[in-house]
Amino acid sequence: MQERVFDAFDDQDKPSAELIEDCVHCGFCLSACPTYRETGNELDSPRGRIYLMKTASEGKIPMSGSLVKHLDLCLGCLACEPACPSGVRYGRLIEAGRSQIERRYERPLPQRVQRSLIFSLFPYPGRLRLLLPLFYLYQKLGIRSLIESTGILKSVSPGLARMEEMLPEVISPLVPRALPEVVPARGVKRFRVALLTGCVQSVFFPDTNEATVRVLAENGCEVIIPQNQGCCGALSVHSGRLSEGRDFARHLIRSFDALEVDAIIVNSAGCGSTMKEYGDLLEHDPVFAEPARRIGEKTKDVMEFLGDVGLAGELKPLALKITYQDACHLAHAQRIKEQPRSVLGQIPGLELTELPESELCCGSAGIYNMVEPDMSQGLLDRKISHVKETGAECLVAGNPGCLLQIKKGLKQHGLDIKTAHPVELLDRSYRGFAD
Repeated sequence: MQERVFDAFDDQDKPSAELIEDCVHCGFCLSACPTYRETGNELDSPRGRIYLMKTASEGKIPMSGSLVKHLDLCLGCLACEPACPSGVRYGRLIEAGRSQIERRYERPLPQRVQRSLIFSLFPYPGRLRLLLPLFYLYQKLGIRSLIESTGILKSVSPGLARMEEMLPEVISPLVPRALPEVVPARGVKRFRVALLTGCVQSVFFPDTNEATVRVLAENGCEVIIPQNQGCCGALSVHSGRLSEGRDFARHLIRSFDALEVDAIIVNSAGCGSTMKEYGDLLEHDPVFAEPARRIGEKTKDVMEFLGDVGLAGELKPLALKITYQDACHLAHAQRIKEQPRSVLGQIPGLELTELPESELCCGSAGIYNMVEPDMSQGLLDRKISHVKETGAECLVAGNPGCLLQIKKGLKQHGLDIKTAHPVELLDRSYRGFAD
């Protein structure tokens, strides 16, 4: 038996030996894993990465570039979890493995700078709002077109260039107006719910939040919108920054736990999956363990909630051919696939065409498209080719990251196909907006 010679991992947030042993190496995860399908490398599969984490935990391999490379290349899409007959909780393992990398591995300077910029900006909606006028001028004055056409940013800093590519179109220099703290139900009050407004969502997708509030109110919900809420921690947790993610989670729990609501509504798949796992994330916290469990149990994706309680109100015709992309953290992490399709199917005139490989990741995956551009682009090109096959006028997905990524791909391929969150189509139908 090989002796322990390396200390690749320490005991803080170490991948659980019990969870590792749940993997029986059957291989059912291989065909579900996007990165394995692209590379054919066993170490780029879930069971291969679990093997690496096992050997690193046992001190048999060092914390080296090879280990980091294969764990970094994982999308964290969790397509392997529903495919696994043994019920391996791969998500918890990859997050723990990445936490070791974040604390114990020194990345090259350009990577450290890029990641520092990402995590000092995106989880903070206040900072994004301050930059909004600059983003607007950057686009409207033609600076963005000039930089993209010359390729100067890519030559100076490929990492910054990838971040710039993901910047959505900013239609106004004005900060989006804050939603009211309480929105009354229309008609008979059926439920009292709270809404997570999100980080990137609240700044770059305010229309989605407004549509969510209107649809919930139309369905008899009094909507409570805490004004002091912040980041839920999803971006940090999925990247292995677990201590940071726990801090974000604690702040959010303080904002929501005292509210007497039937559900906490989330319209971002990544946020919803993390909030539902708060009980695990804070299980050893003597103060927050129980509140975290309560928040997790109350968290509902907006389409999950509407599908479960049933739609109310009059839906007007919406003549539109759409296709639906299963956001990974909705379909795989939360196992929500039928409710969005069922709810959309109730809109008169709406034609839903299934997207081939809808369950396959589009390559967005939180910060993945900025830090692993080659794999991300390959998956995006594959996704766009399938979108084109559908002949859809609009692609619908329940996650802002997916919408940004796919919109970028549609632009790259010169396709005039719109994108939308499913709740936005419901809102248009309720309001009678046919176009």
